[in-house]
Amino acid sequence: MAGSKELITGGDLRRMIAGAYNKFLLEHEGINQLNVFPVPDGDTGTNMLLTLGAVARAVAEAPERGIGSLSKRAADSAIMGARGNSGVILAQIFRGLARGLLGKDQAGSAEVGKAFQYGVLYAYRAVAKPVEGTILTVAKGIAKGTRRAVREGLPFYDILDQAIQAGESELARTPELLPALKAAGVVDAGGRGLIVFLRGCLEGLGGVYAGPEADVDRTLRSIVPTVDFEIARPYCTEFIIKSHNISQAEARRKLESQGDSLVVAEGSDVLKIHIHTDHPGAVLESALTWGTLHQIKIDNMADQHRSVLEEPVQGKTKVAVVSVAGGEGITDIMKQLGAAIVIAGGQSMNPAVEDFVDAIHSGIADQYIILPNNNNIVLAAAQVKKLVGERAEVVPTVNIPQGLAALIAFAPEKSLAENVAAMNSRLSTVQSGAVTMAVRDCMVGDCQVAAGSYIGVADHEVVVFAETAGETLVQLLQHMIRPEHEVVSLYYGADLTWEQAHDIVAQLTSKLGPVAVELYFGGQPHYHFLVSLE
Repeated sequence: MAGSKELITGGDLRRMIAGAYNKFLLEHEGINQLNVFPVPDGDTGTNMLLTLGAVARAVAEAPERGIGSLSKRAADSAIMGARGNSGVILAQIFRGLARGLLGKDQAGSAEVGKAFQYGVLYAYRAVAKPVEGTILTVAKGIAKGTRRAVREGLPFYDILDQAIQAGESELARTPELLPALKAAGVVDAGGRGLIVFLRGCLEGLGGVYAGPEADVDRTLRSIVPTVDFEIARPYCTEFIIKSHNISQAEARRKLESQGDSLVVAEGSDVLKIHIHTDHPGAVLESALTWGTLHQIKIDNMADQHRSVLEEPVQGKTKVAVVSVAGGEGITDIMKQLGAAIVIAGGQSMNPAVEDFVDAIHSGIADQYIILPNNNNIVLAAAQVKKLVGERAEVVPTVNIPQGLAALIAFAPEKSLAENVAAMNSRLSTVQSGAVTMAVRDCMVGDCQVAAGSYIGVADHEVVVFAETAGETLVQLLQHMIRPEHEVVSLYYGADLTWEQAHDIVAQLTSKLGPVAVELYFGGQPHYHFLVSLE
């Protein structure tokens, strides 16, 4: 019986990891729903699942049989596959296991229990400023429960059970430690993920899985977050019509049924067309009857966003920037500002540590500066720094406006240290905001805001809400703008056309005073506008 096992083997570890992965398959969406902040980035469960999936795949294919060597392979794959802060913390659990089991062919219950304690310690150390009421509080509870069970000389099955019970007690306390959790009526998502992980390990050890054993590769392909474009119309088609015999309004009317994200801009004797369509040939055939076609450009957006890396720079440079972006417009702007490699990612689609390491191994530069551009990617970027050492530094940008501000300060002819200092100094000069839709009910001041409402976010706080994206943007800017601000930069997302964004900006400029407003295509999913004030 599993409860009486005194020696844990590599085979036991494989079953534990398989059990944990299968458990996460069933429960990761429930963990996602525990995220407190009402914007579309509730991906704690998904990040932990994808991190664990990288481990499950590596362990399933590994030739190692001893528990020590197998745990090292698990740790290496976890670190490379880690996504988001929760994934990085989970990877530290595996790192601690590997340290505690180093060189062992099999291990006693107490040895494996102590190895789990190492893992929790590493998880706590991974966070620069630990906050109580989070995954770390649960991790500490797990460590204490494990320590007590080891001292009592219990078999490992019972050690795990005691660790889970101690962790659940701490998980129940998290709403009392973090007011945001209490207000939302939930426990911490990452802490819940740790409990799910250990329960899966316990079930795997006992040979009882939470569900049917999954095909890891197939499941990961189905769950990896993607940019939320309408893939049914994957071809981004652009062209110019000269000497046209059709009006702007008529061209728009004829094309609107052939795709979306349609923009028809009129210049001096030219029309410029932008459309996302599933039949670019049909669009061009129609346009041929309206005038002569020029500067035709067709891109497959599905290919663009499956590709993790974009490398526009040829030849080796001294210093290169690796930046994260979600949205074709943001990506283009970052490249224009000097980013050598852009990794697809952002809200609800955090890239893995391995994606950054692959970028650095591209060999296009001697040293690299990483811009995570998302608070949930900063820990993963820090792990990259630990892996590659002096070859990379991280400028801890937590949003797209900060990333763009940092890129403006980048000078490729200067040294790594000079660039990092200059880019860090730019972060405090920009104030950021966003307009999106609430994914859960929330409070703005004393007002209850229903899920599906438009909300305005300033520096990670929901500050306004309204019935339309335009009204929300006006209220957000009125909340954010100060006398010292000179320029407002707006990046409109994939859910808006150029005409819609332009109309919104035209309505708000009269309400904002002397500040200059600049509008750019961002193409980001989920967020109708990203806002930058300088």
